[in-house]
Amino acid sequence: MSNASVNETEASGTTEQLQQERDLKELLEWFQQNDRLPKEIEPLLLRRFYQCMFGDVEETQKLIEVNYALRNRHPRLFIQRDPLDADSRRTFDYADILPLPGLTPDKYKVSLYCFRDFDATKMHHTEDTRAFFMVSDCRFVTPDDPGNTDILSEGEVQVFDMKGTTMRHISRLTISTLRAYIKFLQLAFPVRLRAIHMINCPSYLDRIVSVVKPFISEEVFKLIRFHTQSIDTLYEFVPRAMLPEEYGGEAGSLESLRTQTQKSLADHRDYLMNPDHWVVVKPEKRNGNSWRFFK
Repeated sequence: MSNASVNETEASGTTEQLQQERDLKELLEWFQQNDRLPKEIEPLLLRRFYQCMFGDVEETQKLIEVNYALRNRHPRLFIQRDPLDADSRRTFDYADILPLPGLTPDKYKVSLYCFRDFDATKMHHTEDTRAFFMVSDCRFVTPDDPGNTDILSEGEVQVFDMKGTTMRHISRLTISTLRAYIKFLQLAFPVRLRAIHMINCPSYLDRIVSVVKPFISEEVFKLIRFHTQSIDTLYEFVPRAMLPEEYGGEAGSLESLRTQTQKSLADHRDYLMNPDHWVVVKPEKRNGNSWRFFK
């Protein structure tokens, strides 16, 4: 590459960086002045919204408003929470919700979900979904690459291990929670969903799919890949280096990843429970002294 080409590339990169800085400053000012949003937002989370919309400020604003509107419409999932309370402990005692280290070659972040205990009576769908969103919210304010905070994931890959899943588990799904979860994932997630991998699928997979498919858009359903024969097919999409040892990977044991996730939740407890970051309030028109959740 000639010196002229190098200089043009560097100049282009500098221009894009300056534009991003201006856009993020504009978005932060807009956020702080918008009475349909909370008081505060973490800079890294704001960057994720912006990147998710490919740097389009107007579309970023729409995504942000939908995100917080849905959060406040479902306070049991997004507002009334504590990562150290009894409900959370119960979830994390029987299931793992684990962001995996590193990024795929396509710069995707991968998260793993699996049962540790197959007893269906231990499943509490609403509380479990709340735990999922707490782990996600911690991850969204944590750098994807600690060595280079300028790098953000280009999307989200979810891996669900269905080992131990029975129809008794499916019968314990709460339809309102399932609707809220899928709607948020489809319309309000601050990262783009790139793929969902279902591994260790049971023989009655078709019965399970028939229950949840009516709630999933066709676009999202196309992202689901069912690995019915062997976990080996997962390695085509998720490098072994990112997976736990129990899944033939090199990222450490499930126990070590679990410990890291629980530490992150404890470290971010104040953030997760701080209403300034999540709650939208505005005066009632009929009574200037009263306040309510935004709906």
